[in-house]
Amino acid sequence: MALTWLELTLSACGTVVAYTLFTRRRRNPPPPPGPRRLPLLGNLLDVPPEKSWIKFAEWGDVYGDICSISILGQEIMILNSASAASALLDKKSSIYSDRPFVVMAGELGGWKDALGLMPYGDRYRRLRRSAHSLFGSQKIMTSFHPLEEQEVHRFAKRLMEKPKDFAAHIDKAAGAIILRICHGYQVKEEGEDDFVTLASTAMAQFSQATSPGGFLVNSIPSLRHLPPWVPGTGFLELGKMFKETLHRMVEEPLQWVKEQIATGTAQPSILYHLLEGKLTEEQEFEAKWLVGSLYAGGAHTTVSTMSGFFKAMVLYPEVMAKAQKEIDSVIGDARLPKLSDKDDLPYLSALVTEVHRWHTAGPTGIPHCLTEDDVHNGWFIPKGTIVIANIWKMTHDSRVYTDPMVFNPERFIPREGKGPEMDPTNLVFGFGRRICPGRVLAEASVWLIVATTLAVFDISRDPDGGEIDMDQTPGTVSFPTPFECLIKPRSARAVELIQAEVQL
Repeated sequence: MALTWLELTLSACGTVVAYTLFTRRRRNPPPPPGPRRLPLLGNLLDVPPEKSWIKFAEWGDVYGDICSISILGQEIMILNSASAASALLDKKSSIYSDRPFVVMAGELGGWKDALGLMPYGDRYRRLRRSAHSLFGSQKIMTSFHPLEEQEVHRFAKRLMEKPKDFAAHIDKAAGAIILRICHGYQVKEEGEDDFVTLASTAMAQFSQATSPGGFLVNSIPSLRHLPPWVPGTGFLELGKMFKETLHRMVEEPLQWVKEQIATGTAQPSILYHLLEGKLTEEQEFEAKWLVGSLYAGGAHTTVSTMSGFFKAMVLYPEVMAKAQKEIDSVIGDARLPKLSDKDDLPYLSALVTEVHRWHTAGPTGIPHCLTEDDVHNGWFIPKGTIVIANIWKMTHDSRVYTDPMVFNPERFIPREGKGPEMDPTNLVFGFGRRICPGRVLAEASVWLIVATTLAVFDISRDPDGGEIDMDQTPGTVSFPTPFECLIKPRSARAVELIQAEVQL
């Protein structure tokens, strides 16, 4: 039977498509290895909706440090070692520094203008330069040390008065430090503070929206166009709520600073500096998002890290005792620790480094995106590939860290004939041109809170608090699973120091 023109046309098109795919596959090297892909779906059913870093680590053990999957045609590459991350995200940062379009967070949740999800381009480079000039170096941040120390002393007083609320006190302390530096705003001493609560809520939503495998719309962007009455589109209403929270988090502190400037009562701050002079609409837009990004991201990750510290001290009391002995011998009981003491307290500093490694606040970081085709180790990595750094695996890699599940600050102290193990802070703050712009501030804040807490408090297991595991919650920013502990002043002198330092 003769073929119709339509059949001939379809046959020709099919031949062209098949030939194109065949020649492209023949021309390009193979992709990195990975689990078997199903037709059309790829590995959609293989990625768990929660704690994907565990599955990624398992794949790394099977397929190697660089492996690849596909979800509905989207290529995804997973890096399971520090060396792989350095080779691509650091050394090839010119093409590995973009961000993928994460629908739930970027469009529906409104985070596309924040520094963390902003595409790599002129605006991003402008804001990064501004961030470095304002708070990107140790020398610059030294001027903020008195503010940090004052807020940490306030934290110690709150902890002494209501020790069972330690999680809320950590949240307030982290937010208080950043709000003082960014906005010249001092948090309310009693009860919840609206700006701190806003940042915590917004970042919890961001963590949920960007978690790998968390929302199907991130894999099938066209779902965002469905009408809200269609079953299964509850994510649309959720995205609307996320965007409203984010808008308040960015705008309300900005308006507060503007009011302070108008009345002549504004305190020195990064935002106050940025708002000086007559600004264009674009300049004000960039200023508020730069500061808003630091305010939200820095506070949330610091809270996660500090929660990990408290859990570690409950589980490893001998580590706490050794750090306290060092503090006592170097500083004594005449005053509280200062950031200028850091070089004189090597064990304490090693303890803080181990906190960053042992509890990974951002287990998979924020994904990168490739802007050009690349060939690495004989593998073809196409433009548009999403690149996920499995930071949790890197910080718990037994090839790099001895007994990685054990909390052991000694690993970072050089010993005779053996150097320290790799510094995890080169991993946990990101890679290449996407490294966290608030790293210097975050490291200083964590060190000071840890030092002050150990100087004046003992942390121990609550006999009525049940078992304590080493697990952590799902999300882009992950917290230790809930636990109870007892926190008591070490001595009457410790109480006197706290009361003497805090001037409310």
